[in-house]
Amino acid sequence: MNIAVNTRLLLKDKLEGIGWFSYETLKRITLAHPEHTFYFIFDRKYDSSFVFSENVVPIIAGPPTRHPFLWYLWMEFVIPRVLKKINAGLFLSTDGFISLRTNVPQVSVIHDINFVHNPRQLPFWVRKYYNYFFPKYANRAVSLGTVSEYSKSDIAKTFNIKPEKITVCYNGSNSAYTPVDNGVKLKVKNTYTGGKDYFLFVGALNPRKNVPGLLKSYEIFRASGEYDQKLIIVGSAMHLTEEIDAVLKNMVYKEDVVFTGRLNVEDLHNILASAIALVYIPFFEGFGIPLVEAMYAETALISGNLTSLPEVVGDAALLCSPDDHRQVAEYMSELINNQELRDSLIEKGRTQRQKFSWDKSADRLWECIDKAIKTI
Repeated sequence: MNIAVNTRLLLKDKLEGIGWFSYETLKRITLAHPEHTFYFIFDRKYDSSFVFSENVVPIIAGPPTRHPFLWYLWMEFVIPRVLKKINAGLFLSTDGFISLRTNVPQVSVIHDINFVHNPRQLPFWVRKYYNYFFPKYANRAVSLGTVSEYSKSDIAKTFNIKPEKITVCYNGSNSAYTPVDNGVKLKVKNTYTGGKDYFLFVGALNPRKNVPGLLKSYEIFRASGEYDQKLIIVGSAMHLTEEIDAVLKNMVYKEDVVFTGRLNVEDLHNILASAIALVYIPFFEGFGIPLVEAMYAETALISGNLTSLPEVVGDAALLCSPDDHRQVAEYMSELINNQELRDSLIEKGRTQRQKFSWDKSADRLWECIDKAIKTI
């Protein structure tokens, strides 16, 4: 069968959560299923590293989808034309977007529906597009995937879809994320924090990630005068970052907050494995890949207690409300003073992480695809 795949988020050195899901699952699926030909549809020039196997045929079909108006043009006009040209038997989209103007059976992976619950965390036209089209996409797809039981339940209830139509394909962790020795930790600290220990956040800078709340928590943590540990924030700005700027401007300890921007996998691995703890307290999350990466890097976790996060971390994190800045600060203090607690969380993480691997993710996504193939 000719299986067309939306690969517009496979961007060299710019992979975010959905991009990593696409990369890791598609790499495994194409290699495991040589009986099918996979047509990867890019909206701009692609990197050859994304052509994973001989049964992958790359296609460039612009224009680049940089705005909701261009999303509509691409999905409703460009994609149907490409599907017809290659005689596609199935269209797979790992970012939730599908076409309403084709009769080709489609499989969609919708990672979460934060846009329904928190629309004002997104730019105006983005939230309008998502809330208009995604209910239609979810109902049009022959089979749906998502990344947590939380998201499965949320999508089924909100969009009035039978749960059995949805397959949970948990995210995994890159094999690069492992513990590092003390020499690496010292080098990382000398590079980023002047030799100081530090807490860490990893993620795109947008409102749902609650970076302002993290900054407020860090300020409370430092205000006691007992500690000098720093805070490193890894990630690039996406949209609506004004609140981050406003909170940072009024901080006493803003000079001890280090923004690195986006890092490559090797540098991110080292910085994650060298942290006291990953502090990850978003308001909404379909999964939370950095949490699993931290478990594999054997770094302790402070995690939010909303949406999918308790499901992902199990008992391997200190859980708290993302709005409880004082509790987050107290947990930071506790992890500094209690090595036994840190070791216990890391040990529990070794058990919890066994639930998540990209091999398992790819197998589950193929189940989702195979379910659709059997209906054709």
